[in-house]
Amino acid sequence: MPRRLNLSLGKRQPLSRQTAWGCFTSNVALPGSGSLLAGRLSGYYQLALAFLGLILTLALGLRFVWWYFANKASLSDPQIDPATKLAEMWPVMFWPLLGIAIFGFGWLWGVLTGLQILREAKDSEPQNVPPKLS
Repeated sequence: MPRRLNLSLGKRQPLSRQTAWGCFTSNVALPGSGSLLAGRLSGYYQLALAFLGLILTLALGLRFVWWYFANKASLSDPQIDPATKLAEMWPVMFWPLLGIAIFGFGWLWGVLTGLQILREAKDSEPQNVPPKLS
């Protein structure tokens, strides 16, 4: 029986160090997934930013690749001013770069949330203090 993807928010409870590391590595691989597992609402926003950035980069990045191959000869012409080349390229290159920046923001937010989850797991861990001898 195939398992369905569950994007519901996990229970907000103290996590073990091992579970916190799992949340951190999940956030590194897919921003927001570890945050959702740890019960954080910000995971939905991180996941949305990651998917938005990915879609912008892929869809409009392909447009940039097509534009590049269509204009390859004029871009390699040494007599054209580099500023003019950049001015032609910028409108096509802007949206994929924006997508990369949006994904990067979501990824960085996810990593910082993962580090915060690790810190909270360390703080909630019982201390290994030996018993007091009298």
